[in-house]
Amino acid sequence: MTPLDINGSLNAVGYGLGAIGPGIGVGLIFSSVISGTARQPESRSMLMGTAWIGFAVVEALALFGLALAFILK
Repeated sequence: MTPLDINGSLNAVGYGLGAIGPGIGVGLIFSSVISGTARQPESRSMLMGTAWIGFAVVEALALFGLALAFILK
């Protein structure tokens, strides 16, 4: 074995780094909802519906990345 050989699963490390994006995305989505609700409280129901759709899309992409991390070797 040479020092340049890499053992282990770099896919898991790659996914761990890739999970930062969805974490930031979810934070931005709900911070925007909080900000919009603070400005116009009557629009809360419409904003929350859109936020949950955005949250589902962001998390689906994160789960898709997790699945790819285990499939690709």
